[in-house]
Amino acid sequence: DNRVETAMFDSDVGRYVGFTPFGEKQARHWNSDPEWMKYMRATVDRFCRHNYPIVAPFTAERRVPPSVSISLVPSSSQPGPGRLLCSVMDFYPAHIQVSWFQGQQELSEHVVATDVVPNGDWT
Repeated sequence: DNRVETAMFDSDVGRYVGFTPFGEKQARHWNSDPEWMKYMRATVDRFCRHNYPIVAPFTAERRVPPSVSISLVPSSSQPGPGRLLCSVMDFYPAHIQVSWFQGQQELSEHVVATDVVPNGDWT
């Protein structure tokens, strides 16, 4: 629902893992079915490991550099200069570190950051 990953089969541990309450419930259900788990483990060897070298350049090895824009946002509550807003978009993988510098000095005070906001298709 809403393109949120709820559960996945983790081939490293050979079981389903849930990421949401519903996904955890589903993972428990699937993990408790020995025939289904046997099928899924065999699928990993038959399909996933076989196709990984073909799809890896487009999936696991994919890298997209971020586009960055900086803009001045006027302060509505205080007179004087506004705030600088740095927007970092359209990058993959999701891990990124953004830092503010004044000259050679990294700024840490008065800096606010948000978590990465997913766009709904895991890119």
